[in-house]
This record gives sequence, structure tokens and C-alpha cells, in this order.
Amino acid sequence: MRLEGSSLKKDFIRFIVPSIAAQWVFTLYTMVDGIFVARGVSETALTAVNIAMPYTMALFSVSILFAVGTSTVTAIFLGEKNGRKANEAFTQNIMLLTVVSVAVTAFVMLNLEQVAEFLGATSFNKDYVVEYLRALAPFSAVFILSYSFEMLIKTDGFPKRATMIVTTGALLNVVLDYLMVMRWHMGVGGAALATGISNTVVIALYLFHFCGKDGVIKFCKFSLDVPLIGREFKNGLSSGITEMSAGFIIFLFNQAIIRLLNEDALVSYTIISYVNSLGIMAMVGIAQGYQPLVSYYYGQKRMERCRKLRKYGIAAAAALSVAYTAGCVLFAGGIVGLFVSPDMPELAEYSVSVLRIFSLSFLLAGYNVVIGGYFIAVEESFAATGISLSRSIVSLTVCLMLLTSLFGGAGIWWTPLLSEAVTLVFTGISSYLHYRSNAVKYHQCVDV
Repeated sequence: MRLEGSSLKKDFIRFIVPSIAAQWVFTLYTMVDGIFVARGVSETALTAVNIAMPYTMALFSVSILFAVGTSTVTAIFLGEKNGRKANEAFTQNIMLLTVVSVAVTAFVMLNLEQVAEFLGATSFNKDYVVEYLRALAPFSAVFILSYSFEMLIKTDGFPKRATMIVTTGALLNVVLDYLMVMRWHMGVGGAALATGISNTVVIALYLFHFCGKDGVIKFCKFSLDVPLIGREFKNGLSSGITEMSAGFIIFLFNQAIIRLLNEDALVSYTIISYVNSLGIMAMVGIAQGYQPLVSYYYGQKRMERCRKLRKYGIAAAAALSVAYTAGCVLFAGGIVGLFVSPDMPELAEYSVSVLRIFSLSFLLAGYNVVIGGYFIAVEESFAATGISLSRSIVSLTVCLMLLTSLFGGAGIWWTPLLSEAVTLVFTGISSYLHYRSNAVKYHQCVDV
């Protein structure tokens, strides 16, 4: 089984590096769309991509919810040497997501304008939002399935192959964006079409792996197992909330910016949302990268290895959080320059200042996300879901309301930092309670 190598630390690095890369590549799909749309269409069209982003993230959240849940139970089955159950869990997951994706596609295509208005489209950019959704929605199935395949191919023991596949898709997306937006002038619809086509190619590459001879996990006949779906849902709920929260945050902030600031601030937040997605997805990459390893050893009752992996995860998150925050502060001008043209200096200056404030939240987010991932891996779903709910919906909403009531529009940019600080308290308490209740297991199980 490829989950177990010669060194635990090397295995940890072998899994998290491709996982972080894959997360960044997934995020770059939309970011690249934004860059080409800003340069090839207009800044107004760029805000439309941002307004539609919660829809894409909602698709990924459904995929991640079941991908993480399925990956967790599949890795546990593999640790228990139960290959048949692992294959059944994998196959049932793919069939379920296919059915869900068809239903989602039909609903959105029949209600394009209503969905655009719900997402926050204004008279200023509604046509762009509808155009983007019309081209993107038919590919809902490939969005939902691609991340699930990416997560499960890592569980199958091929993290590098997963990274190669998603990187191929990202490079194809860049080429198609350039052709469709810059050369063929297909507008925001062309950007969405480029993303959909590139993800379709990715699906084909994943199927080639799972239908081939290399891996352990295979498609098989299965009988509907509702309790297994419930177990997967419970284990993946935290990660689903984390991904959904990214879309929810964008939706919530868009509404607050329109109410308290102006349309230009939407451009600033669009840039911030891309940077935020890259930062948070890096932390998610660590959490989901080491999750199959933790679940595998948890299935073998080798708790000392689980404890070591948790320490590695915290250390990696701390290092990456500091480096990413420093990069955002030092190079904010260059980042903003990718999206805002030089003839708009006031917008660029404002975007740089709020990006530096917003990026401070990354210093705390890494610990919250990585510990939440550990709780998923050992099936502590209550703690994992609590962390996700706190940092994404509960504390974030409360902090946004509090800070905007005290400081107006300026309070919007400080909200993530306060929200992550509140969540950090909950995460610390949950970690203490988990360690105290499992202290005997951690100390009595000898790692061999």
C-alpha cells in the first residue's frame, strides 16, 4: 500500500506538497479567468466573475464534502485490509455525485437570471454574470467530480499523479483563456468555457487512472449503503463547510461592500478574494494532504503516528502562514497590478492598503484549518464541524456585523482577523479536550 513509506516525515512531505499544489491549481482556475477578463474585457466584467464565484465554490463544497468523507472511510478500510469495502465506497460516491450534479445543472440553466440576482448581481454587471453562468453551468458535473477524483487518487497512493493531472488542466485553462478571451474576444463566457473544457480533460485523465492497472481503488458493483453515505457526510461536513464558507464569505462581503462602500471597492475585494483563496487553500492542502495518512494509521490503531503527523501539520501551517502573510504585505503592489490598470492609481492604492490588512488573518487561519483536518481524519466530526462553522459562518457573520457597526466600511477588512482569533480559542479548547480524552491511547500505543 503506497500510503506507508520508509519514513513518516518523508511520507508527510510526499503527500502535502502535491496536495498544496493541487489546491493552488484549483484556485488558479478562477484567478486566471479573472486576470484575463480584467485585461481582455474590463474591471466591471472582473466583478462579475467574483460575484459568480460562490456558485463555483458551492460545487466544490459538495464535491469536497463527499470526497473527504469518502477518502477518510476508504483509507480506514484500506488500513483494515478491507479492499472490497474501499472500492464500494469509492464507486457509490462517484455515482451519487453524478446524480447530484445533473440536478444542479438543470436547476441553474432553468433559472439563470434568478441565480445571478441571488448571488448579488447589480444592474451594473448583471449581463456579465448571466453570461458567465450560462457558459459555466453545463460543466457543473465536471467541477463536482474533478475534486472528488483528485482527493481519492491521493488516497489511492498517487499524490504526484494527482498534481500532474490538475496542473495539466490548469495549463490548458491558461491557453484556452488566452485564445477565447484575448484572441477570439468571447468575453466572460469564453473564460467560463475555457475553465469547463479544461476540467473535462482532467476528468478523462482521472478515469484513465481508475480504470487502469496501477492503483488499488477500482470501480465495482455495489449496493446502495445509506449508513455509509451518512458516515461519509458526517466525516466530510467540516471540509464541505470550509469550502462553502469561502463562497459564503465572498457573498456576504459583496453585500456589505455594495451597502457600505461602492462598486470600485468590489474590484478591490475581487482581488482580495483571489489572494484569500490561495492562502486558505494552501492550509486546506496541508489538512487534506496528511488526512489519508492519519486515517490510515488511525485504522491500524497506531495513535503515536497520528500524533506525530499532527505536529508536522501544525509546523507546516505555521511556516506557510508566516511566509504567505509576509508575501502579501511586501508584494501587495505587484499583486494588485495584475488586475488594475496603471491609469487607475486611486483604485490600486486603496486595493493595496486593504489587501495588507486582510492578509493578517492568514497568521491564524492555518492552525484552525489544519487541526480541523486532523479531527476529520480521526472521525472527531463534532470538533471539526465546530471549527469550520465558527471560522466561516458564526464568528465571521457576528464579527462583520460588529465591526461594520462600529467602524463602517473600514471594518469589513478587519473582520477575517477577528473571526480567526475567535475560532482559535474554540480550536484550542477542542484540542485540549481531545488530547485529555485520548491521552491513554496516545501514550500506551507503541509505534512500530
